[in-house]
Amino acid sequence: MFRSVVVVLFISAILSACAPTSPPQMGPDGLPLPKIYRISNSSKGKIQFRMLDSVNTLRQAAGASPVQLNAALNAAAATHSRDMANQNRAWHFGSDGSSPIDRVARSGYSGQALGETISETYETELQTLAAWMEQSDTRAVILDPNAHNLGFSWYQEDNGKIWWTLITGG
Repeated sequence: MFRSVVVVLFISAILSACAPTSPPQMGPDGLPLPKIYRISNSSKGKIQFRMLDSVNTLRQAAGASPVQLNAALNAAAATHSRDMANQNRAWHFGSDGSSPIDRVARSGYSGQALGETISETYETELQTLAAWMEQSDTRAVILDPNAHNLGFSWYQEDNGKIWWTLITGG
């Protein structure tokens, strides 16, 4: 009896491995459609430190000194990410006409704002960083040798769209 149950389970396992799986949905570009990347409240710090570690790895490879997270710059990045979502456009100006320099000053950061990178996407923070590194202007912000501090935050809409903001300061 036991032997027949084991044989039936074994055959079932083999047959289930042969069951067809549904292929991923493809977009018009022929690539699989992205899955929505949901950010939980508990992962906020993990995401910020994962970005910090990744940025510092890239900076080290480029011969630049590491940066550290700065609470004031994080606040400026969070404010701008939410504002871009409210405006429904990724750009460097706030709904009140503020520039990155204005927002960094308002946040209480005592240093100088050096640069800002932004993105409107459904991608993860590391996919977004990779896209930023492919563009010379955003790569220059990330690798700026004068940068000592980093602010990084986002706002995620209910539909999964993420508005990312990275700010460097010296």
